[in-house]
Parts: sequence; structure tokens; C-alpha cells
Amino acid sequence: MQIEKDVYGEESMESLGAIVSSALKAGAVVYLEGDLGMGKTTLVRGMLRGLGHLGPVKSPTYTIVEPYELSGLEAFHFDLYRVSDAEELEFIGIRDYFSDGSLCLIEWAEMGRGILPEADLIVSLSLIRQGRHVVIEGITEKGLVAINGLQKVITS
Repeated sequence: MQIEKDVYGEESMESLGAIVSSALKAGAVVYLEGDLGMGKTTLVRGMLRGLGHLGPVKSPTYTIVEPYELSGLEAFHFDLYRVSDAEELEFIGIRDYFSDGSLCLIEWAEMGRGILPEADLIVSLSLIRQGRHVVIEGITEKGLVAINGLQKVITS
């Protein structure tokens, strides 16, 4: 099951992220797919702000992971763009980040194939005219529940 939406501008992408975060308050694994510059980090910024984070949100391209302490939820923003071998993730103890109560937002998840857990949601961003086409797909039961909760809010 999936939801599709066209988004125009950074503010709209952040707003979409805030809406999506409302369905992820119990934690989830979210893969963010799209070429460089598609707005993955902007979407994550909106998600984290939607969950109450007030500070800056930067891309963890060089640090691989940025942690965020939110009320009742630990969130981790991963950027695996610079990972050359998925085994590298074992050295940072990546499995320790994934728990029932954590939200893991992963850019370039394909770089961690074989190490990362299955995604609950996959968010794909692609270029259209002067905006982005966003597809949010529920993969697991948790992801399908999230999609069901978002269906009316996003498509209206």
C-alpha cells in the first residue's frame, strides 16, 4: 500500500515530513530514497520537528548517524552515502540503534543492504517539473498501519 504526493518547495517538504512523523511516534525504520538534492534531509528535518525537535537538523554525511532525544522517543538519522561496504556498519554498532522504541531514518539504505533491518516505510523522492514526487510505501505491518493513518491526511 502506498501514498503519492507532489511537493513544491522546501517548506512544503518539511510540512509533509511533520505529517508523516505523526504516524511514527511509536518508532519505525524508514528508508529514504532519491538522488542527491531530492530533499531527503529536508523531509527528515520536518519529521523531527513534527516530533518536537527544535534545534538544527544537519545531514550526517560525514558522521553517518545523528541522534535526537525526543520526548518518549529516540530518533536516529543515518546517511550511508559514504559507506563503501555494508560491513563498515558493524564497526559502528549499527544494530544497537534499532529497537522497538526508536525511529531510524536512513538515507542511502541500499549501502547497508544485508546489515540493516527491513524498512517499515520506504519514502521515495523523484524530480518533477519544479518540485518532487513523493511515494510513501508501507512494507511491514507497522508500515501499513502508518500508511492507513496518513491516507486521509496526505491525500486530502
